[in-house]
Amino acid sequence: MEVVLALGIGVLTAAGVWLLLRPRTFQVIIGLSLLGYAVNLFIFAMGRLRAGAPPVLKDSGPVDPTAYADPVPQALVLTAIVISFALTALFLVVLLTSRGITGSDHIDGQEPGE
Repeated sequence: MEVVLALGIGVLTAAGVWLLLRPRTFQVIIGLSLLGYAVNLFIFAMGRLRAGAPPVLKDSGPVDPTAYADPVPQALVLTAIVISFALTALFLVVLLTSRGITGSDHIDGQEPGE
């Protein structure tokens, strides 16, 4: 499972970087979203991939930390999902406004050859 997760994170990162280097603004926004998904998966994986492990300590006494999942990465990912959704919506509004003003969706505002 770890290999599949690592490959998924790698593919999302590579596709996000490739789209970030494209000349059109919509592709850049999609690239930023893919990079955000890759980072969220990476942070989520830092909390250990364990099925059925309790996220918090139940009793006091000696604790085996390998028997528990870490709740902090899960909380960070949930917060990052909300922030990235708002940021993507803001980017789309800026994209539409820029396209309305310049008439182009290129990063520099000009079609090639102009």
